[in-house]
Amino acid sequence: MNFKVLIILICCFLSGKSIANNSEKVSINLIETSDVHGNMFPFNFISLSKGSGSLARVSSFLKEQRAKFKDNCILMDNGDMLQGQPTVYYYNFIDTVSTHIAAKVMNYMKYDLGNLGNHDMETGHIVYDRWISECNFPFVGANIIDKNKGIPYLKPYHIIVKSGVKIAVMGMITPAIPCWLPENLWEGLYFQDMEECAKIWIEHIKKVEKPDVIVGLFHSGSSGSLLNDIVENASMNVAKNVPGFDVIFMGHDHNLLCKKIVNIVGDSVLIADPGSRANNVASINIDMFIKNRKVIKKKIDGKIVNMNKFSPDSIFMAKFSNEYDQVKKFVSERIGYISSPVSAKESFFGPSGFMDLIHDLQLRVSGADISFTAPLSYDSKIDKGNIYVSDMFKLYSYENMLYVMTLSGKEIKDYLEYSYSNWINTVKNENDTLMIIKRYGRRYNFINPTFNFDSAAGINYEVDITKPVGSRIIIKSMSDGKEFNPDNTYKVAINSYRGNGGGELLTNGAGISKDELSKRIIWSTDKDMRFYLMQYIIHENNVIVPQLNNWKFVPEELYQKISIKDRALIFGR
Repeated sequence: MNFKVLIILICCFLSGKSIANNSEKVSINLIETSDVHGNMFPFNFISLSKGSGSLARVSSFLKEQRAKFKDNCILMDNGDMLQGQPTVYYYNFIDTVSTHIAAKVMNYMKYDLGNLGNHDMETGHIVYDRWISECNFPFVGANIIDKNKGIPYLKPYHIIVKSGVKIAVMGMITPAIPCWLPENLWEGLYFQDMEECAKIWIEHIKKVEKPDVIVGLFHSGSSGSLLNDIVENASMNVAKNVPGFDVIFMGHDHNLLCKKIVNIVGDSVLIADPGSRANNVASINIDMFIKNRKVIKKKIDGKIVNMNKFSPDSIFMAKFSNEYDQVKKFVSERIGYISSPVSAKESFFGPSGFMDLIHDLQLRVSGADISFTAPLSYDSKIDKGNIYVSDMFKLYSYENMLYVMTLSGKEIKDYLEYSYSNWINTVKNENDTLMIIKRYGRRYNFINPTFNFDSAAGINYEVDITKPVGSRIIIKSMSDGKEFNPDNTYKVAINSYRGNGGGELLTNGAGISKDELSKRIIWSTDKDMRFYLMQYIIHENNVIVPQLNNWKFVPEELYQKISIKDRALIFGR
């Protein structure tokens, strides 16, 4: 090879220029975290043990990427930061004077962009508005609309320019917020359908901004879940039906995904979802070949990167050591003593202390006739002995308020019929499987979300496992011995997620229209259920776990034989 040609080849390689078209190559790295749920540190403040994932580990990975891509590394978060670990609960509701830890950490990590998730909005305007104001980067949300102004509450999109390359990032949130959260938490807002919203803004972005790359940052899962005519997980619909996006980052459904799909005009779109709790991030590389200041070719590829391969960033840990210590002190506070162990696992097989404790509290706080609740944790347990603040996050995972609603006796029965239809099969003999489960790896697990498996207290009833849906629930009486009448109206204690239509037990089950739900609410707490659990335990000090024993599966002999097998399949022997 001619020496001069060799020198030219080497120079072109070092400068990133292509011999074929004499173009310059610019490489951009896009990193997405999503559904972190307050997992800042490699420590689980609920179980008080070492934890996986964490933004401390993401910080280590980020330093590697920034060393490689320099300023061309863009970091984005896709929502659900403010709920989950006590780390964020403490700064949401206990220490409301200090700068929120989520803002401190994200500013330290130099996030370029943020999005809101449904669990961020669950904390209420005061909390998420404060968090947004303390972050040194913009939040995007094209389909979160200010009712009074008729315009997006946040920036609909944000422009980032790196090495002369113009990148537009458009944000959206699942529009199903009103199906889960009481309006006081999102007062003054409404949520536009994602596909409809994307069609409007993509045209505006292309016409006005003329970017080289268009990215979607959507706190919404891949597909499915139609709630009261609202598409909860619409990211795939947008990717396929709204041309113009190069990359769409997803979240909300906690499902790992990274692949290319083809949209309706035949263009390739890369979609990515990093799952949850900073166990993984989505890392997308975009190589752009530029000639005469125009992008003539784009090469996009991506991967999901496991953060547990990285050690926590020691500088990160040192910088936030005071916050770490403060949260650990908070969750380690003894609030009382519990007389016997309680386990969420027992909740699927009949009355349990785990559920009875919540039922009892809901009835006490509300004065209602009947209580509905589900195990919000799949396999949490609290041992006999001292009980700590951390245990409250095992007992009650979400920041739900408590409602009292009016339901007829018939609606109560239909509600329970629907609940157990998500939970159990109809069986004929002991060789059948009662629980609606599927094999995942070595173990079986429930197909449907267990946080929708509501049982009731305040009534005595049986669930006949040999009967079809619609005729399983036999309500014998009220728990005080009085007659239960299908035509009577009863006051029912229920959490705000369920009371707003979450899980569709009130709508598809009890047959109450979505528009009617708010009219049925006659009372609400002003604080979340976890607050009342803590206050109750502090007041009682020595908590005697109630034994309500107000319902059971029948025929009992058949159920006992099947349940032994089902327990082994789900939880092992």
